Amino acid sequence: MTSDHSPKSARIDGRRLRSARTKQLIVEAYIDLLRKDPRIPTAAQIAERAGVSVRSVFERFRDLHELRVAATDHTFLQAATLATGGDIEGDRATRLKNHVERRGAICEAWLPLWRAMMVNKGESLELNNRVLLARQAIIKRIEMMYRPELSTLPEERQRHLLIVIESLIDFESWARMREDNGLSFAEACEVWIKAIDRLLPPTPVS
Repeated sequence: MTSDHSPKSARIDGRRLRSARTKQLIVEAYIDLLRKDPRIPTAAQIAERAGVSVRSVFERFRDLHELRVAATDHTFLQAATLATGGDIEGDRATRLKNHVERRGAICEAWLPLWRAMMVNKGESLELNNRVLLARQAIIKRIEMMYRPELSTLPEERQRHLLIVIESLIDFESWARMREDNGLSFAEACEVWIKAIDRLLPPTPVS
């Protein structure tokens, strides 16, 4: 019987690690190319950027659509990690600042990729579902950050307010502030903070 620590097992584990690393390099190359140009890159461009062969790309992904889905999942995981954490139990001003600055950082980092995905998702059910999941996650985060204020509203008004705030902090809203109007990161955050603060009902006194 072969031991789990046999040379053969070690070789297999090594190959798996190298394959996983190559797969990650391909995903990162795809994302890097989309940051520069929203058009879908070719397999040859991806392979060159990742430092692998075109054959390696298709050994790990059935086609470029599967790669697009994997890159989208990677992007959303990174954005979700950035969104979580921070003070969700603080006072109103602290929660507003924490939520908006984290959301602004996500928009700053991932706006080019979001645009590329929206342009290229086409009729892909997988990518459309991921867009929906991303928006649902944003709404869940809003619910978490402003639970004290939302709790004072009837259910229907809560739902409407969540829709309004989610629309307010959309990627393109951030782009209009930063690109079209030339606001700094801090200035754009301040615009969102003041807008959300005006939308929210008074914080209940504990």
